Amino acid sequence: MPYVVCAMWRAKEGEAEHVAAAIEKLAGPSRAEPGSLLYQAHRSLEDPNVFLLYEQYADSDAYQAHLDSEHFKRHAIDDGIPRLESRERSFYETWPPEGATGAGGVGP
Repeated sequence: MPYVVCAMWRAKEGEAEHVAAAIEKLAGPSRAEPGSLLYQAHRSLEDPNVFLLYEQYADSDAYQAHLDSEHFKRHAIDDGIPRLESRERSFYETWPPEGATGAGGVGP
């Protein structure tokens, strides 16, 4: 079952374009990771300092491999994250489980 991460990044005043550039550099290599199923960055229409990263990985080990990658360290840890006012992460699994049917479930 895919492991899902939603990360909300809020740039410090005056840092939004630097954060955007760091995310752009991070996105390509992140999408190419073996365990990456989806890596999609979004930017708020109401507040250009706010970014949402929606990520899906094969499992939690694939997410850990992402965190341990050289490109994450270079573009997120060393560049993007220090320019943030705040950073929130939420973790999910896809729902309902594959093959589930019934109330609220999706089935054949």
